[in-house]
Amino acid sequence: MNKFAIILGDPNSINSEILAKSSAKKSNCFVIGSYDLIEAQLKILKIKVKIEKINDIKKFKKSKKKLFILDVPLKFKKPFSVKSEQISKYIKKSFDIAHKLSVEKKIKGFINCAIDKKNLFKNKSFGVTEFLGHKNKTNHSEVMMIYNQKLSVVPITTHVKIDNVPKLLKKKLILLKVKTLDKFYKRYFKIKPRIAILGLNPHNYELRKNSEEKKILLPVINKLKKKFKLLGPFPADTIFMKQNIKKFDVIVGMYHDQVLAPFKALFEFDAINITLGLPYIRLSPDHGTARNKIFLKNSNPNSLDKCIKIMSKLPG
Repeated sequence: MNKFAIILGDPNSINSEILAKSSAKKSNCFVIGSYDLIEAQLKILKIKVKIEKINDIKKFKKSKKKLFILDVPLKFKKPFSVKSEQISKYIKKSFDIAHKLSVEKKIKGFINCAIDKKNLFKNKSFGVTEFLGHKNKTNHSEVMMIYNQKLSVVPITTHVKIDNVPKLLKKKLILLKVKTLDKFYKRYFKIKPRIAILGLNPHNYELRKNSEEKKILLPVINKLKKKFKLLGPFPADTIFMKQNIKKFDVIVGMYHDQVLAPFKALFEFDAINITLGLPYIRLSPDHGTARNKIFLKNSNPNSLDKCIKIMSKLPG
């Protein structure tokens, strides 16, 4: 079982363009999304790609010439100006289909193209990682990893306000995330990852008694060292220097921008988003909907192609 799906994602985006430009039609995958929407958008953009509507994945067959679309009906008047209330139902339906096919082992997992999460989640602290964790009842052990072959990063807390981060940092949470991370690398990449753990405060708050580093991180790191290739806590201001990052496969930070900001400064969008800890594989390109670029027709499918390449190689 090596088939996988690509969720088209947000209608008001560059997703149809990058999908058409990508290697999807040459891969063992089909698209979950609105056939009519893709057809209309590609017509406006004057991009010629053969597409075929299917209502059952049994009718999908690998082809180097066309994209198979597992149709999710969507009503729209203007192809790039779909109303937000329609978008929410449409994307959730697409995710429900991909999730069901994955847990039933009919596909090994899916890639989702970019979505605007404010159209999808009422809870502003929710992203796709948290949404799928909740859907799969992972009990917060799911992990958001931004992956590059040279270095990956993982935030312990994800889409939360910065003043909530210290309240959410618990020894159990860090233990769960590191175990999930190590298990994924061993299963899919066949290596025991070298992990760096960052502190929370500037200069690790000099490891003072009342610091999170002293109260939470040092005890949990000492425990984790016994089972995993892991060091820390490192101060965040120096860990991303060249001589440091080559020593590690993954850098684990305490909050989203602590690791994603320097990572993107190093690699820009040469990366993909992987959700670890699910019963299936979920990837996504590491870029947004780019609504300002819809009609420019110069969007780069590189990140989606990396997702397709990695998904094709990973075992089901």
